[in-house]
Amino acid sequence: MPLHLQPRSPIVLKFGTGILAEPGGCAIDHLQISRFAKEVSHLIKQGIPCILVSSAAIAAGVHALGLEKRPLDIAGKQACAAVGQPALMAAYARCFVHYGITTAQLLLTHEDIFTEQRRSNAQETLKKLLASPNVLPIINENDSVATEELNLGDNDQLSAEVAIMMKARLLLLLTTSDGLMAREGGIVLRRIPKVIDIREILCHVTPEKGEHSRGGMITKLKAVEAAMEAGIETVIADGRQPGQIEMALAGEDIGTRFLVPKL
Repeated sequence: MPLHLQPRSPIVLKFGTGILAEPGGCAIDHLQISRFAKEVSHLIKQGIPCILVSSAAIAAGVHALGLEKRPLDIAGKQACAAVGQPALMAAYARCFVHYGITTAQLLLTHEDIFTEQRRSNAQETLKKLLASPNVLPIINENDSVATEELNLGDNDQLSAEVAIMMKARLLLLLTTSDGLMAREGGIVLRRIPKVIDIREILCHVTPEKGEHSRGGMITKLKAVEAAMEAGIETVIADGRQPGQIEMALAGEDIGTRFLVPKL
């Protein structure tokens, strides 16, 4: 099925820790990164610009430092992020180079997005990278210095902010959940395939999140709402299932698709 994408209009992919880390959240799942590299490289080779917002720096750092478990204190998390970020980027670089793709690293905070000059700098840098052949910008929160991101857990929101800044065609949030589930009395009934009005599905949202997730579905829906207000279609899908990225772009029935009403 052809992928109908506006020329040079990027897609923004957000990969959560739950789909990048091994069980326990204390090391990177290299098989997952290898698979994602193959899928994303295929899109880039088709001329579809991609921007990746990646979590899992802390998980990479826990392994690199030889810790038995993830630290709970802010300083410990920041130390893990400082060690883990280059390890995570090295893993991406090793996998993507097999497909002729060069990875580029950008560490951002929300202040970088909302401060006018910093936003302009980030925007121009991303434009240059996307205009370069076979380059994938990889963004993560600057966890080694910014404590608000560690407290709020917000790569979901950052991915939406990046999508808005770059006028993305699609925001794809890959997580451990197969989209948003309809619930009644705490019982999961079915997957909700499409949403137009977020207010109508809030009754199905629970505060639960993965053991090593910072946000859960609530923060994802806040990100979705921001993207939808900017006219950007968003999909939440299961990143542990192969082929979800291309299927989401092709408009296939996976996860939950949040549609933007046509004017």
